[in-house]
Amino acid sequence: MESEKAKLLPFYLVIDVSASMTGDKLKQANAIMPAVVDALSDAPILSDKVRFGVIDFGTDALVRLPLCDLLDENVTLPALNVRGATSYAAAFRLLRDEIESNVKQLKADGFQVHRPAVFFISDGEPTDRDGDWRDAFRDLTENFPTYPNVVPCGVDAANPKTLASLIYPASGPKAMQMYLMQDGQNPADAIAMIAEILISSMLASGQSMAQGSSGLILPAKQDLPNGISAHSSDDFV
Repeated sequence: MESEKAKLLPFYLVIDVSASMTGDKLKQANAIMPAVVDALSDAPILSDKVRFGVIDFGTDALVRLPLCDLLDENVTLPALNVRGATSYAAAFRLLRDEIESNVKQLKADGFQVHRPAVFFISDGEPTDRDGDWRDAFRDLTENFPTYPNVVPCGVDAANPKTLASLIYPASGPKAMQMYLMQDGQNPADAIAMIAEILISSMLASGQSMAQGSSGLILPAKQDLPNGISAHSSDDFV
């Protein structure tokens, strides 16, 4: 009989640390990881169902927290720091490499791996050439058998139209959605609210798996924090 422990859902937080994230926005970005640890500590059975990793990106992209069980006593949370430009291309290329490597290793370790989930948080437009980041995103999604479910999240000066193009899959029964800071909201507070959505999704997905179901679960629109709105890819053209 197959063990429930043998099924895992990888979550990746991919977060912008470009120069515009200086100050309270970076402070809130750094608060996401401890908040996820606290949530899983309150529901340790769910930590057996999910794995969590962090990639940040500025001029380049770095793996700041390799995919892991956050309740593992050997895990040390990194401190994110601001650096440079906003290379979406670097983030997508590194994420593709990480997913490919992580899924291969998890399978070698005897786990069944659900399609990964990516929460992509940015406060601005990509500074790469348009074709570069779009090609990198196609390589992560359309040209990648282990493509992830991508949930873009925008705060401050993020362009809704640009982020809407990152929703993946954008249609069909398992279409993802995008979360945006509403007008007048404080950007740092919006990052904290997006962290609430990420945590809610992790807990709901883990609970679903513990009950025999599978896949990424996003919160219903009526359950979102005030100040954050959800959108489909059709909302911005």
